[in-house]
Amino acid sequence: MPNLKDLKNRIESVKSTRKITKAMQMVAAAKLRRAQDAAEMSRPYTERFNAVMAGLAAAAGGEGAPKLLSGTGSDQVHLLVVMTAERGLCGGFNGNISKLARSHAAELEAAGKTVKVLTVGKKGRDAIRRDLEDSFVGHVDLSEVKRVGYDNAQDIARDVLNRFDAGEFDVATIFYAKFQNVVTQIPTAQQIIPFSVPEGTEADEGTLYDYEPSEEAILADLLPRGVATAIFSALLENGASEQGARMSAMDNATRNAGEMIDKLTIEFNRSRQAVITNELIEIISGAEAL
Repeated sequence: MPNLKDLKNRIESVKSTRKITKAMQMVAAAKLRRAQDAAEMSRPYTERFNAVMAGLAAAAGGEGAPKLLSGTGSDQVHLLVVMTAERGLCGGFNGNISKLARSHAAELEAAGKTVKVLTVGKKGRDAIRRDLEDSFVGHVDLSEVKRVGYDNAQDIARDVLNRFDAGEFDVATIFYAKFQNVVTQIPTAQQIIPFSVPEGTEADEGTLYDYEPSEEAILADLLPRGVATAIFSALLENGASEQGARMSAMDNATRNAGEMIDKLTIEFNRSRQAVITNELIEIISGAEAL
């Protein structure tokens, strides 16, 4: 028979846990509202920017095109920029992004390519280094950043671009989770170097532009900004996805804690009833003996 004191302690412990998960759920809900607004507000700008870039790329896709557009002429070395959260307790958010990146790395290595990994977010770093220690080349720490801004994206983009200019890789791909709703966050891989038009983007073919000084010169200026824009958009999508995943995970944890409390309470009441029954039997047996 379970010890009543142990059962009572377990019930109190689970109740304390439920209070914590409920509080975390409410905090995540408050943060989600801001993060979702930021992600959704950035999408029209990002889509329009990509459309303009697609038009420019189509017009300037000749021999004089910048390397960020035309590439190095090789795709032997790939840089994977894996963007996850600084904290856990958000369901499969971090794990799903890391899994997609590891799968992509495995495919590249199977094809004889060289893989390098740059992580953004502590959880992704911890997961990636276990499997791709030899490919790990750097980490961006955002643990002290309360609210991600464009400056943070520029810092990451500057690091990536400096590595590209130094000839450290040929192709760069970012990995993040695109926010759909509280329940669904879609792990996404997007090539950012050389510039690749995201699926569903249509160039501004219906509008005619005169470019000064030239398409190539404008692209040389816009392409680095395009890298920063793609990274910033991914950071915002990740922010909303993280809070949505955490809100959902803490809601499930709160529900599970409630169910466990109900089961333990039933077990406690049954055990207490059994103890009382045994005591009554002992009293009655003693009275009959007299």
